[in-house]
Amino acid sequence: MITFQQLLSSLKEYFTLHEGGLQYCTLTFFITFLVFYTVYILVRSGRRKVMLGYVVLFSIFYAYKANGWFMLLLPATTLISWWLTRVMQQLPDGKKRKALATVTVIIVLSPLLYFKYTNFAIQTLNNIIESNFAPMTIFLPIGISFYTFQAISYVVDVYKRKFPGDTTLLEYTFFLTFFPLLMAGPITRPQTLIPQLKKNPPMDKELIYSGLFLIICGILKKGVIADYIAQYNNWIFDDPTGFSGFENLMGVFGYTMQIYCDFSGYSDLSIGIAALLGFRLLPNFNSPYQSLNLSEFWHRWHIALSTWFRDYLYIPLGGNRKGKFRTYLNNFITMLFAGWWHGASWMFIIWGAVHGVGLMIHKSSKSWLDKLGKGVIVSLLSWFVTFCYVAFAWIFFRASSVENAVEVITRIGTDFSIDYFVPFINARPVWSVFIAVAFIVHLVVKEKTFYRMQDLFVRTPWILKLIIFVVCVQLIINFRLESVQPFIYAQF
Repeated sequence: MITFQQLLSSLKEYFTLHEGGLQYCTLTFFITFLVFYTVYILVRSGRRKVMLGYVVLFSIFYAYKANGWFMLLLPATTLISWWLTRVMQQLPDGKKRKALATVTVIIVLSPLLYFKYTNFAIQTLNNIIESNFAPMTIFLPIGISFYTFQAISYVVDVYKRKFPGDTTLLEYTFFLTFFPLLMAGPITRPQTLIPQLKKNPPMDKELIYSGLFLIICGILKKGVIADYIAQYNNWIFDDPTGFSGFENLMGVFGYTMQIYCDFSGYSDLSIGIAALLGFRLLPNFNSPYQSLNLSEFWHRWHIALSTWFRDYLYIPLGGNRKGKFRTYLNNFITMLFAGWWHGASWMFIIWGAVHGVGLMIHKSSKSWLDKLGKGVIVSLLSWFVTFCYVAFAWIFFRASSVENAVEVITRIGTDFSIDYFVPFINARPVWSVFIAVAFIVHLVVKEKTFYRMQDLFVRTPWILKLIIFVVCVQLIINFRLESVQPFIYAQF
């Protein structure tokens, strides 16, 4: 029997800040969400403002669990950006309106630049002028990159009159603090979420069941596949020289699938949870490894971020409107910033540069590539080249340093033998099965097939839905590690 003292101790532990906050694929999160959701169903049928306020309070608590008192940055950013945008929106077109919009973006962006890039700037300066400035002890608030970009999209869209500036403070606070989006997005535009906040329609069973289907997909991707295959991938990138070229290549392919399952799994969970609450969000992935070229890959991978950089950086730079050279240059600059956004490290910048060069090559070759047609052989070769290039780029994304990345590539290039295939499968059968299933499902299942599966799930009896969910939870229990692996994109 639990004593009162033990209960108090458990409550104290629950309200204590823990690294990573309330992680999705944990029992603590599911219990917390179940309690929250029970009250939400009751509140949802009442006044709209009460419902919005209730979700905002829970979102602030969710931010506190992840960031402690650094979560105050979130309401501060919300209040300042909303008020300045409100003032700017009332100004006529002209220099004052543009200046205030610019100032607002700079103010919103400043915390991100400080917390994420200060030490990177100090280290870079040390390397350039051979100084010895000591790095600062800076805590990077979880989710700051995502809610900062959402705030900027609101400011810019209101400035350009693409979105009305009549959003109330409560609606805007909901938009910027909405907990399913807080840890790692997907970055959601005001046009997608805010109009839904102005209504309070009854709960849609089809939407709820669709959300549950996405949650199950997310659990399988993240909690089962990504977390399990991460173990071997980590061994490879921690010590590539300790493994053969074949094993290094398997580690690269493993990470290629791990990061997809991890982040698309997170996106499925976030979009699914939002659906349970009655809100429709846009999909963030569309089978990216089915792409036949790099441009197509970026239309399918992390759609929220790629479209954000397209609309707020690539197009303002001139897009493809100023000649071929500027188009190539704009693509390259955009990918450099996309890489830098992922983290304050030259490795992410190199990853962005690799993709920038790849996009330049594809766009410059597009005219003669189109002449080859779209036959089976051409499509297969196009897919193979694209996939291998993307996997190659992931080496720099995952590696701890340039030297580490070169070691992985060198081992693959100088010590590769297919003779390792059978012994490798025998030594790591579960890992191999997970990778094979993930690749087959990802490469074979089309978008239409996915939606058919989703519709079929929606129509199944509730008892079957419950059984499927319980089986997924049991799989997590069977294959879980000693501790839940943080979402890869939560660090960005």
